[in-house]
Amino acid sequence: MGIIIRQSIKGTIVNYAGTLIGFFTTFFVLTRFLSTEEIGLARVLIDASILLMSIAQLGSSSAIVRFYPYFKNRTDDNGFFFWTLIVPLFGFLLCGTLFCFFRETVVGFFEEKSPLFVTYYYAVLPIAFFMLYQQIFEVNANVLMRIVVPRFVREVLIRIFTLVVYLLYAFNVFSLDGFVWSLCLVYALATFCNVCYLFSLKKISLKPNLQYLTKPLVKNYLFYTLFLVATALGGAIAPSLNTFFISAKMGLQFTGIFTIAMYIASMIEIPYRSLGAIVQPQLSQTIKENNFSLANQLVKKVALHQFLAGAFIFFIIWINIDLIFRFLPNGEQYAAGRWVVLFLSAAKLLNSSFFISTVALNYSKYYGFSLLFTFLLTAVAIVLNILLIPPFGMNGAALASLGAYAIYYAIALCLILPKVHVNPFSWAQLKVGALILLLFMLNLLWQRFFASVFVQSVVLMVVESLVRSVVLFFLGIWAMYKWNISTECNNLIDKFLSKIVKKK
Repeated sequence: MGIIIRQSIKGTIVNYAGTLIGFFTTFFVLTRFLSTEEIGLARVLIDASILLMSIAQLGSSSAIVRFYPYFKNRTDDNGFFFWTLIVPLFGFLLCGTLFCFFRETVVGFFEEKSPLFVTYYYAVLPIAFFMLYQQIFEVNANVLMRIVVPRFVREVLIRIFTLVVYLLYAFNVFSLDGFVWSLCLVYALATFCNVCYLFSLKKISLKPNLQYLTKPLVKNYLFYTLFLVATALGGAIAPSLNTFFISAKMGLQFTGIFTIAMYIASMIEIPYRSLGAIVQPQLSQTIKENNFSLANQLVKKVALHQFLAGAFIFFIIWINIDLIFRFLPNGEQYAAGRWVVLFLSAAKLLNSSFFISTVALNYSKYYGFSLLFTFLLTAVAIVLNILLIPPFGMNGAALASLGAYAIYYAIALCLILPKVHVNPFSWAQLKVGALILLLFMLNLLWQRFFASVFVQSVVLMVVESLVRSVVLFFLGIWAMYKWNISTECNNLIDKFLSKIVKKK
């Protein structure tokens, strides 16, 4: 697990570099130069593309991780890469045809409140195509235990390209048409970078070795793929439901506000993007070898460290939420998403902490149950959005996400614990929860007795907020170390402190 932690840290550094770029783009470009409707348009185009891409890949992302061990050897993948190109291409052609065929039905859902999305309906196709192969190439790199460069492309390079597009549009270099089609070009460039990196590793092959396609393996792959297609149909819908419902029922301007709140909350799941990517191939291998003891250790460690990291991020965000909206350009508009941030943050903390357990289910012989749970998640999310958006608006959409994930994991873990023999829960997580509650109490005491002194000056408010955040954060790190919540984190701290002592 120590190796996994170190590798995931490298990926997390890349993720946060991208987050800084995204932070600048979101808080100093989007909110300043684009209207809420234009932000909402970009969000719904991206979410629609993600939905189409997720279904079109025909489960390739999970299938690559699951079946790569059957093809790999010391030199190459015996043409496994070739099949990872063909299957999603077929899926995209099929899904793209259906996307065009059902245009009128989809348009009828959006044309009243979000006519701008209807205008750029077909832009979804090229964006989805390049997103599809960008992800396929990234997963191929992941199974080769090379996550940093593809992660750099996704988290940093795409954000830089997108920032350029936003700025060019903001300064009227091109029209809204040029803005939308430039988004397509962004993902095309990212896809090109990923495929070039893959070939540079010299461990993939476009020449399929048919000897590896045994009848049992092909049968297993087809059945698994059919299962994943059905799962993707349900699972890809749930994360985008909020965007689609708000766009259709309230309008793109509210989607824009929701997007900014969602971006703030998304910082909580950043650590898992690296930790999960590096763990999943190993988790697949251990389950394939029926080594459930090691699989349980991996799941427990990932769940703990994601909950630990996510809880600290959530704490820092929420104690500064009012200041964030105060300094956001046009912040008075986006402050309407304050409670959206709270509910979505809780939902993302829950999902990112326990998602690894459902991944273990997908790699086990009981993976068919994932389909039922996925449709459960989607059905509950749809019902809750329908019930909660009319009375509560955007807050209702965020509550729908939190409620759907809570019900989903409450039911799914009842099967995962006895059947797959992995348990994401640990006593250390209770310590994390107690620690975060303690930090919130200390924050309330600080604000009551000290913060009121600084309200007279904006500069002093910023200084006070920075000092308070740093002090409470490091106090939390100290408490985590003393309580020995994570042996891996304590070892990293010890190594860091020993290096400082040696330098002195």
